[in-house]
Amino acid sequence: MNLKDYQLETLAVRAGQERSQFNEHSEALYLTSSFVFNSAAEAAARFAGEDQGNVYSRFTNPTVTAFQDRLAALEGGEACIATASGMSAIMALVMSFCSAGDHIVASTGLFGATQQLLGNIMSRFGVQTSFVSQTSVEAWKAAIRPETKLFFLETPSNPLTEISDISALVAVAHAHGILVSVDNCFCTPILQRPLDLGADLVVHSATKYLDGQGRVLGGAVVGAKILTDEVFKFLRSAGPTLSAFNAWVLLKGLETLKIRLEAQSANAIKLAHWLEAHPSVARVYYPGLESHPQFELAKRQQKGGGAIVAFEVKGSRAEAWKVVDHCRLLSITANLGDTKTTLTHPSTTTHGRITPEQRLASGITEGLLRISVGLEAVIDLQNDLDKGLSLIL
Repeated sequence: MNLKDYQLETLAVRAGQERSQFNEHSEALYLTSSFVFNSAAEAAARFAGEDQGNVYSRFTNPTVTAFQDRLAALEGGEACIATASGMSAIMALVMSFCSAGDHIVASTGLFGATQQLLGNIMSRFGVQTSFVSQTSVEAWKAAIRPETKLFFLETPSNPLTEISDISALVAVAHAHGILVSVDNCFCTPILQRPLDLGADLVVHSATKYLDGQGRVLGGAVVGAKILTDEVFKFLRSAGPTLSAFNAWVLLKGLETLKIRLEAQSANAIKLAHWLEAHPSVARVYYPGLESHPQFELAKRQQKGGGAIVAFEVKGSRAEAWKVVDHCRLLSITANLGDTKTTLTHPSTTTHGRITPEQRLASGITEGLLRISVGLEAVIDLQNDLDKGLSLIL
């Protein structure tokens, strides 16, 4: 199919499918570790990369390829490399483009595990990272060194939904020969396409909205083939591989991505307005609210506010935990992107392993809570949250 002829919702259902000799309607699930060759010459050609057929499911599998092709089509990228999780996608990206002595610029608003990977683990291998303001283009520019190889940003940020100006940061980075990678987990290609804004690579935790039902882990790196080929080389040798079964589940998730995310975003803006008016809430963070510092940028860069709402209660940890502990409908879990609404206390969960100083720099207070809004009735979510919020008054 000519991908340029179709809209996103059509690509989400149809892109990437290659039917077998059985002409199946739903995508086939290829549960095999290896593939048989017709001759010694064919085997040699496959291993040499001269024949593009399948070799071994650590790095070639038809079901995984279908997922990769579909996600690449949705993001507007030439190619995609799927991985076992979102964090393994980030690791693969960094290991593919950075060596000892290189430098990364990243935002203070990154997910806690990403901060751990870049700030603590990669530094042991000689790759240094400077963390700067999510929203200050000048801060990113000032952090550049001669050895800077990569800008890594996550927009909107987790959990405060701060918005980075992708186009502006791309202009700064490319003027210095620096690659730009964007974690597009919160928006997905339905609400934001970083490659269209000039970014070189897009990273996903497919575990989140791409699956959307909390079933499997997965990750992906999308971009120009000349770049994803480098990631493929790392994947082939290091093996942070997406399983065929998980790829099949993710293919099914992509089919409903647009419908789910638009409905969840519609619920999120309603819940954000309700929280903003609640007397026990000190502040709400949501890009769809006019009170959000990057509201105008979000309107230009995104097609919607997304489904993540963060808010600070009037108080600290005790008050925040009171809200969490009195919920009976919302799931208390750190995962996000599910059709079921989830609630977490970032300071003691998703960002609990970074230092207090890093949490302060990231704006993660003890009174902050993050909601990943699902598909339930908004009134039911409000009533559940109000059980604890009403006790803070």
